[in-house]
Amino acid sequence: MTSTPADAPAISRNKSFSTVFLIELWERFGFYGMQVLIVYFMVQQLGFADRRANLVWGAAAALIYVAPAVGGWIGDKILGTRRTMLIGASVLALGYACMSVPTVNTWFLFAAIGVIIVGNGLFKANAGNLVRKIFEGDDSKIDSAFTIYYMAVNVGSAVSQLLTPWVKDYVNEVYGHGYGWHAAFAVCFFGLLVGLANYFVMRASMHHIGSEPDHHPVAWHKLGLVAIGAIAAIALSTAILQYETLARIFVLGAGLAVLAIFWFLISRGDRAERAGLIAALVLVVQTVFFFIFYQQMSSSLALFALRNVDPDFSVFGVHLWNWSPAQFQALNPLWIMVLSPILASLYTRAGNRGADLSIASKFALGFVFVAIGFFVYSSAIWFATNGKANSWVMVWGYGFGALGELLVSGLGLAMIARYVPARMSGFMMGAYFVSSGCSQYLGGLVANVASVPEGVTDPTQTLPIYTTLFFELGVTGVICTLIAFAVVPWMKRLGRIHAAGAEAMSTH
Repeated sequence: MTSTPADAPAISRNKSFSTVFLIELWERFGFYGMQVLIVYFMVQQLGFADRRANLVWGAAAALIYVAPAVGGWIGDKILGTRRTMLIGASVLALGYACMSVPTVNTWFLFAAIGVIIVGNGLFKANAGNLVRKIFEGDDSKIDSAFTIYYMAVNVGSAVSQLLTPWVKDYVNEVYGHGYGWHAAFAVCFFGLLVGLANYFVMRASMHHIGSEPDHHPVAWHKLGLVAIGAIAAIALSTAILQYETLARIFVLGAGLAVLAIFWFLISRGDRAERAGLIAALVLVVQTVFFFIFYQQMSSSLALFALRNVDPDFSVFGVHLWNWSPAQFQALNPLWIMVLSPILASLYTRAGNRGADLSIASKFALGFVFVAIGFFVYSSAIWFATNGKANSWVMVWGYGFGALGELLVSGLGLAMIARYVPARMSGFMMGAYFVSSGCSQYLGGLVANVASVPEGVTDPTQTLPIYTTLFFELGVTGVICTLIAFAVVPWMKRLGRIHAAGAEAMSTH
């Protein structure tokens, strides 16, 4: 009989957590190593116009966010959380292996991304669920565990976003023929292999952790059905990436489904539940707008760095180093690692004084910093030389954006946990990921406002295109800020109604 956490005291929780932490780190290493190059690959190697590259990656990002909503259910109910996570990591490795094949066939690329979408769906939700299960019943350690877990995401992404662009440039320079792109994707593949090998070595620490199906032999007929569903999902994803109309139908349908879920749950709940769900809906809408800004990092900001950012880092005229355009995206996780402990300390101090801000207020502040970040990017036009912006503009722009991310995206799931009744949390977690996915595609549409016409290569001509979009996004961020602050009192009232109802239920 498989043991449970209660009858397996000999296994350290920290060791079990380390096992999941390390496979998550390597999985994020692979994913962000691919993401940092994919738009460049489509534009520079496949010859896609900016518009098509932005929309393809926007649709892929939408599917990547939607997929965990299904993968989590498969882990909980069908195959087991632990088993599904390992299957997901293996599928991801296969996807990156496909991307390392030296071909420029568009259908092959889209199919490889489809494999990655399915692998991410099976892996992502279940890895997080395993962390919850490891510390189940010990709320005091869950927050700190997830803080460290979030650091794994950023350590893995920072290293890969610095490494894979360098590998691409080095191999292309030495061997030519565009092999560098595929060598960089192969690095992502090997990262997943290292993660799986590490898990295999430490697997004994996880044998008692998982959902109910993990404690029983593999149900091969269920595994077969999941495999058939995965193949169908890969085919559907490939078609969505190829055909723009199909992508828009998918995003529209997903968005309407989220609204229908909210309407259904709100209409069935009592007064306290309705208050909490309405508050959650407002914050989900705000999160959608945030992810539109967030998506610019891998689309418009990535292309801006390619065409209009000086790679030189200098201080007082002293040259320090050069970065390739793709490496600027590593600024986001680097800033996250710097700012996370500072923000956590401020939260703790404010809480000790009884002055902690509400989640709604933190969301509003997040938009303040997002807006400042885009105004920093737009200021590049005033300090550019021959159409090339100073690299430090990217450093500070990413810094403000990372602070906004910690205040909005970092609290998204906490918001669901706080305002949504436990019996609805599974549905609402799925709805949150689906809505975030929809906003990724909308972010691709927004990035197309700065699509550079084919044949235009002069940096002095492309710079105004990008800085105009960034200024408009800054203004949009200000509008989001004003709206977010305006609804804070109303959100506090909904929160009090929800809390009073929850307290009344607990006393009966």
